[in-house]
Amino acid sequence: MIRSVIRSVILGREAATGLVLTALLVVLAFAGPYLTAWSWADVDLTAFREPPSARHWLGTTQTGRDMYAMTLHGMRRSLVVGFLVAVLSTGMAALVGTVAGYAGGWVDRGLMWAVDVLLVFPPVLVVAIVSPALRGGSPLLFVLLLAAVMWTVTSRVVRGMTISLRSQGYVVAARLLGAAPPAVIAWHIVPNLASLLIVDATLNVSAAVVGETGLSYLGFGVRPPDVSLGTIIADGAPSATAFPWLFLPPVIVLVLVVVGVNLVGDGLRDALDPASGRSPA
Repeated sequence: MIRSVIRSVILGREAATGLVLTALLVVLAFAGPYLTAWSWADVDLTAFREPPSARHWLGTTQTGRDMYAMTLHGMRRSLVVGFLVAVLSTGMAALVGTVAGYAGGWVDRGLMWAVDVLLVFPPVLVVAIVSPALRGGSPLLFVLLLAAVMWTVTSRVVRGMTISLRSQGYVVAARLLGAAPPAVIAWHIVPNLASLLIVDATLNVSAAVVGETGLSYLGFGVRPPDVSLGTIIADGAPSATAFPWLFLPPVIVLVLVVVGVNLVGDGLRDALDPASGRSPA
């Protein structure tokens, strides 16, 4: 099964393209800063809004900071946030959905009531209200906040699939043999939800990157002196026509990250879901 999925992803044109693109961006984000002498926090007092040159490959900002180093630093932060949020949100959805679907009764009603309450509030509004309280705190708190508003819809899907799976013969047999509920969920329910959870986690990476960028752009995420793709885009937007190098690099990087991750997610979905009806190109 695993070999078939890997073969489908590798042979699929879109999936292979997304995998290569995402891998190159990750390598660039973590290894690229070592190719230049400038750090993202360095200031060149002799170059303000300087266009791309041999000294500054992508130009400099209005304060003399190197755009190449800043863009890669922002991409690295956005990727780390995206991957952490995806893992946490998908894990939370799997935990709540499987427990609610398997236990049923008041446990199911209580957990789904909590999910319904969270679904009432728009995620952006929740982050906008809570994020000021996190000012100056650890970046991990912002990751936890984003993850907390991204798991609810998937948990309902997981619950529905768990309700269907708990009546299967192998699950009933495990229960009759005395297996504890956590063991049944871990060994018999979750493996059958793997395709859904893997695809959800993959697509959540791009959603989290876009969410973090958008919130930072609006001033609710990363704050100076640190930078992310959102803060760089926000700083360069007013000068986009006169000084395009202040705006285009982070925008292009953001688009490439989202396209690459989404192509990987689409490829995994087609490989793991036989009902998709698509075969590798």
